[in-house]
Amino acid sequence: MQKIEESELIINNRGAIYHLDMLPEDVADTVIFVGDPGRVKEVSKHFDTVEVRNEHREFISHTGRLGNKRLTVISTGIGPDNIDIVLNELDALVNIDFKTRTINTVLKHLNIIRIGTSGSLQKDIPVDGFVASSHGLGIDNLLNFYTHGNNDEEQQILQQFINHTQIDASVSQPYITGASSGLLKHFVDGFHHGITVTCPGFFGPQGRVLRLGLTNPKLIDRLPEFTFGQHRITNFEMETSAIYGLGKLLGHHCLSLNAIVANRVEKTFSKDSQKAIENLIVKALGIISSY
Repeated sequence: MQKIEESELIINNRGAIYHLDMLPEDVADTVIFVGDPGRVKEVSKHFDTVEVRNEHREFISHTGRLGNKRLTVISTGIGPDNIDIVLNELDALVNIDFKTRTINTVLKHLNIIRIGTSGSLQKDIPVDGFVASSHGLGIDNLLNFYTHGNNDEEQQILQQFINHTQIDASVSQPYITGASSGLLKHFVDGFHHGITVTCPGFFGPQGRVLRLGLTNPKLIDRLPEFTFGQHRITNFEMETSAIYGLGKLLGHHCLSLNAIVANRVEKTFSKDSQKAIENLIVKALGIISSY
């Protein structure tokens, strides 16, 4: 099997992968993604034990146990570009032999669950509510750098989305990927389900205007109106489509859970966003530790 060169798979002096500074044995089969490095300890404080702590740049990871389940929680930072680093390096840790620099003959499939914050795009999904994303629809372009495809329904959703939003190909070529049905089925009670749109930025890409004009100023108004059969856009943020897209290509099972801290239709923001995310962490960990 072809050897992966040192410039492509970067391993540091202690044998850990470059950005995450993790060793292969540091990774549990179930991995929780959080954007904020400070949120890692807010998740791991609920573990019964923490056996490994790593930190490099914005990437902090703790691995431990909750009941009988071994878990890793890792901060990704903000945006799809960081997801590209985290997901590719996590996959390398579990599916590439670091000594021979070759891909393992038997591949491991991780369960990856994002616990993050998001903005609602529907009146009936209030601040402090929870969304489990049925799909990640990316207008960030990351997956377009990789060979990928869609099934017939996904292709139809994309075409309808492009027609409805009038998004220009010079700005984005949207892509879409579904959640892991095996994970999503556990997160029904207390969760809204729908399509999560992932943006490449927080201001212009999400329709915020400070001092700069927008090329598609009506995009934010068109997103809540989009439907395709039973599907609608429920929220938007900056990571889900990258997690779903790369995760599926690499053979991992992914789900994105979002605490709603803003409702862009109602123009409201959570009075206590920290409490909202803590409530989601507790609810999610209870479910994760039980299946």
